[in-house]
Amino acid sequence: MAYFNNISKVTYEGANSTNPFAFKYYNPEEMINGRRMEEFMRFAVSYWHTFTGEGTDPFGQATMVRPYNNFSGVDLAKARVEASFEFFEKLDVPFFCFHDYDISPETESLSETFKNIDTIVAMIKDYMKTSKTKLLWNTANMFSHPRWLHGAATAPNADVYAYAAAKVKKGLEVGKELGSENYVFWGGREGYETLLNTNMKLELDNLARFFHMAKDYANEIGFDAQFLIEPKPKEPTKHQYDFDVATGMAFLQQYGLQDVFKFNIEANHATLAGHTFEHELHVARINGMLGSVDANQGDPLLGWDTDEFPTDLYSTTLAMYEIIKNDGLGTGGLNFDAKVRRGSFDPEDLFHAHIAGMDAFAIGTKIAQRLLEDKVLEDFIADRYSSFTSGIGLEIVEGKANFHALEKHALGLGEISNKSGRQEYLKSILNKYILEAVK
Repeated sequence: MAYFNNISKVTYEGANSTNPFAFKYYNPEEMINGRRMEEFMRFAVSYWHTFTGEGTDPFGQATMVRPYNNFSGVDLAKARVEASFEFFEKLDVPFFCFHDYDISPETESLSETFKNIDTIVAMIKDYMKTSKTKLLWNTANMFSHPRWLHGAATAPNADVYAYAAAKVKKGLEVGKELGSENYVFWGGREGYETLLNTNMKLELDNLARFFHMAKDYANEIGFDAQFLIEPKPKEPTKHQYDFDVATGMAFLQQYGLQDVFKFNIEANHATLAGHTFEHELHVARINGMLGSVDANQGDPLLGWDTDEFPTDLYSTTLAMYEIIKNDGLGTGGLNFDAKVRRGSFDPEDLFHAHIAGMDAFAIGTKIAQRLLEDKVLEDFIADRYSSFTSGIGLEIVEGKANFHALEKHALGLGEISNKSGRQEYLKSILNKYILEAVK
């Protein structure tokens, strides 16, 4: 059965194309750092927003018109699989991602839920035999059901903790079955509301124990996917244990997990943490912890996770600047953890949104590549820190200086002269490169 009859396969037609169902800037065959753009950027479709999202919000009911809405239960899950692989093929995307309950309905019986998952996983595996689209990562939904109201791996209830472990165990098995390249731990409710009723030390210890057990089981079954933590501040708890990359790194180092995990960084989560997208990517990159990306953007006028499709060229440029400097994302990719707006309810809008996001990142890639080739920012930064390449600065960098030597140097100084940071000038240069790229 076909679900998107009015849409043909989306192809690259160039910037002058007027076809709304064509890529204007994303050319899968274009070379980036010695790899085809498709191989370098590794775009992925999020199953949840794309195929299970209904357009609800805190004030309104579902609005999305989908060609499989007449089904329910496992039949609906099967129809979504059929529709998803048709979508993947027509968008020509190499990867997808899902939570366990995105692909199969949850029931009150965990064993029955697992049976439903097995049915759908077998169906997905059959489709993958003839599809180019692979599983970038999977994860477990441990935030929607009321049982998770106090958390999952940080819950004060051992029964809830055990239930979470059973779900992740199943998720690791599913990941291996489908050849997933990564497994994500998204701590949607791993945090607390008030210290008045919280044993933070026990919760953090238990979370670390959970991660160690997960890695032990992955090793046991031969599932060698990269483990990823996705930082998530503010929502839904005030104090999330995975607030940002820096907080996550401190946790991993504290519990001896720094060699097990990398980070899956979401743009909208970065802004909720009070950072820019490129800041979180940069912190992860310079520490060798950049694993994958959830490509979206937030609304600066709204204080929650709006998960909009990325179209901001400044953001995509600066993000790809970090990703190119990281030599790509390894086994990770650019997953569109993004949803069409509630008023964009037609099935065609799913294609428009993904095309816009893929083109925006393709433009950002082209600009970032040129910036790096021309060493525009690199040369400026090198000059700004040139005092650390000789004399007392070099002694500091090489670890030869001490307070005695630094005091002696300072006492011999006259008036200190600083160089301008030229922030506005650099932004004007960035504007120039962006404008030239989209001519």
